[in-house]
Order: sequence, then structure tokens, then C-alpha cells
Amino acid sequence: MAEKYITEEQRAGCRKVADAFAELYELTDVVVADAGRFGFVRLQWFSEGEGFDSAMAFSDSRELFEELWRIWYEHEVLTPVLGTPLAELDYDEIFQTLSKDRQKEITEKKKYFLARCKDVFS
Repeated sequence: MAEKYITEEQRAGCRKVADAFAELYELTDVVVADAGRFGFVRLQWFSEGEGFDSAMAFSDSRELFEELWRIWYEHEVLTPVLGTPLAELDYDEIFQTLSKDRQKEITEKKKYFLARCKDVFS
């Protein structure tokens, strides 16, 4: 019998996390795929004819959540400042330059994603 790298409980959790971040897949060149007994794979930076430049396997739903949150956060923080001197700062420094309303929106978005995964992390 082939070795499994993910439990059924973690598979269900990873599926829920992947589904919770569905809007991320429309914003960026990221997708999460179910890789069967190997877990879930985050694929990023697609290039036609070459495929994906980055792939990372996950068998833990919390780790997958943190990875997808990181990508969403970086996209939301960096995209508005691309082409400006602010783009040279690190993400948390850029975050501090955002309006308080925008900072709150981003913080609330993490709560939104966590709520979509509530059965996974409760």
C-alpha cells in the first residue's frame, strides 16, 4: 500500500482552507490543488509553456492557511505601492503607511478567512 502523507482530518481541513481563499486565485497567479495522498499543493507564478515556478506541498491546514494569508496580505499591501518608493519597504512597514481604515479592512479580512475555516481551527 502506498504511503499517505496527509490524514483524512487534515485533508478535510486543507480543502476547507483552499476553498476559503478562492478569491485569491482570481487576484493572483496562485492556485491550490488536491494532490491526493501527498496533501495539497500551492502552485504559484504560472508561465505558459513552462508551468508553475513555485510549488509547495502541505499536509497541515494551519500551515496552508498561513501561507495563503501571507500571499493575500502581500498582494493587498504591495500592489497599491508598486512603482513608488514605498515598494522598497518591507510589507509590515508598508502596512503602517496605509490609512487606518485600510489597515482595519485588511485585519478584518483575516478574521473573515478564519471564520470561513472555523470548523478547522476550533
